This record gives sequence, structure tokens and C-alpha cells, in this order.
Amino acid sequence: MNQNIKWGILLSVTLILGACSGKSSAKKAPENETVPSCCQNVPSRFGSATQKEKQGMVHIPGGTFMMSGDNDQARADEFPKHKVEVSGFWMDIQEVTNAQFKEFVDATGYITVAEKKPDWEEMKKQLPPGTPKPDESVLVAASLVFNPPNHAVNVNGGPVWWNWVQGANWKQPEGPGSDLKNKENYPVVHVAWEDAMAYCKWAGKRLPTEAEWEYAARGGLSSEIYPWGNQNVDEGSVKANSWQGQFPNQNTGRDGFYASSPVKSFQPNAFGLYDMAGNVWEWCADWYDADYYKTVKDGVVNPQGPKTSYDPQDPTVPKRVTRGGSFLCNDAYCSGYRVAARMKSSSDTGLSHTGFRCVADISEN
Repeated sequence: MNQNIKWGILLSVTLILGACSGKSSAKKAPENETVPSCCQNVPSRFGSATQKEKQGMVHIPGGTFMMSGDNDQARADEFPKHKVEVSGFWMDIQEVTNAQFKEFVDATGYITVAEKKPDWEEMKKQLPPGTPKPDESVLVAASLVFNPPNHAVNVNGGPVWWNWVQGANWKQPEGPGSDLKNKENYPVVHVAWEDAMAYCKWAGKRLPTEAEWEYAARGGLSSEIYPWGNQNVDEGSVKANSWQGQFPNQNTGRDGFYASSPVKSFQPNAFGLYDMAGNVWEWCADWYDADYYKTVKDGVVNPQGPKTSYDPQDPTVPKRVTRGGSFLCNDAYCSGYRVAARMKSSSDTGLSHTGFRCVADISEN
């Protein structure tokens, strides 16, 4: 891995599937503001979502479910299984698209995190003490772009399939020279958590809690592994956009796509929600804490997640939860398309396989 890529991965503080291990002392990351400063000057288009804005959303009826892992692929942070009650809410039937995000940017002039030069003074607060400042050539507006090797690699040896690409952002998803032509209906990517929060504020909506997201993904099923049931993602008909073949160097493309796919390309779950498995990871509102489920009371109502972030693999970096998996997931690597699978990322990080969808609290009247 060349030095610029190494610095890019470090600077983006993206620990893809826990591939990097923090060596500093384990401690809770500081509790940060709920609404990032980037959102404070973003106007709200509606104040709150109205009856008219139900278009493109579906009502998720309230109910209870058992939250946590359902098979032997489940990881430690998915246990113990616990009962959760969720009130009804409305959810976008699809991930926010490039066209929708462009409407937001055109209306507000918003500039995403990936389009800004990193602030080293802020960034070094999240890095191990004594980390040297990188060369100015690396401290540029950039984002992480999937770049597969041409040979098999040890998937547990570090995320060598990412490139820190100057100029990569939501408008140029592969970097300079790329654009959104014919991709208006694809999910927007290279959006950090705070970018997603800003969009939600403008739209009069919000990000789903982790509990809301899992409850919605299950589509009324109780302990099934996937949004469609228990049949493996690679058995039978194609069910989601995932990596089919040997990750990360060979993708058979059985699902019809190499990278992300247009929203609504696959069958929805029983609630009418598309892409709750695969395509792109989706930001949730919650902080990520590896031990959070151990602290939740059985029968909790509308949990909002932990008050602070804690990732033992990288304890100095506050992270938010992402859910749903992406086009890069397969069973040999992450199986992130399981409804209970949890992932995390720094809130100031955008990647070419991470997007979001919104929810709203709208009455039936």
C-alpha cells in the first residue's frame, strides 16, 4: 500500500469491518453534539414532514421484536438478544438518490465533508497521541473509492481495496472525470453522517434509530436472517446487490451489477422497503458502542442508542452505526446484508458504498 493510500485510510478514520486495530488505551469517546454544527445553518424545507411528503415513504406500524443476531454468522456486538418495542413511523421506501441529494444541494448550497480540506487540528484529536502530521499533499478534499486488486488477498489483513482519491465526492463518485450521468436514480454515496443529517433537516425528516432500522428491515418477520427470510443470499433467485464470487478481486456479477445499482432494482420486503439488504450501507442516528446490547433492558421502548461511542478496536474515534450491507458484502467476508448485522464508521467519513435513507414521525391525519 503506498503512503498516500495509507494516510488516506488513516485520515478518513474508516475502519472497514474492523480491519484496523487501535492500540491506544480503551476509553469512551467523548459525547458529541446530537446535531452537528454543519446542519445548524441548513434551512428546513418544510419544518417537519407533512402529509404531502408521504409520497415515497411507507408507514411502518409499531410493534415489538427480538433485536440481535439470528445465526452463527452473528458477531459479538449483536448479542445478547433482547426485546424491543418501536412506535410507528414513516420510512423512505428507498435510499436517498443522487437526484434527491442534488435537489438539496441546489436549494441550499451545501458542501459535503468530502468536498472540504480536512482540518488536521480536529482530526488529530481522533488519532493515537504522537501521530505525525501528514504531508500537505494528502490533506486535500478526497474520499475513499473502492479499487479492487487483481489478485486474491487476505481479507483480514487490512482494507487494501480502498484508494484515497482526491476530488472523489458525491458528484464525482470515482474521482475527477467521473460524473452522475445516467446515475440519477442510484443511491448517493460519499456522504458522511453529518451530510446525511443535513439532508434530513432540510427534508423535514431524520435518520432512523438503529432499532427502527432493524425492525423495518425485518418486515414483520420474527427471527429470520434476511429481509426475505432464511434462504441464503446466493441461493435461488437474486435477492439483493451483493458481491458474488471471491472478494475483493472477482465478482461474477450474477446480480447484474458490479458496484451499486439503481434503487428499487430488487424485490422489496414485506413492508415495501427496497434495498434493506445490500447496495449501500445506510447511516443510522445512533452512536456505535460494541457493548451497548449488554446494557439494554429487555423490553426497552424506542431506544435511542448509547450516549457515547465505544469501539475497542479504535477507542479514540467516535463512530455512528451503519446498517444493511453493500454491494461489497459476501459470506466469506462480512455478510452485512443480515438484518442484525451491525457496522460502524466515523461520522466524518464518506465512502463509495455508504449512503442513507430517512424516516419521519407523521401522524395518520
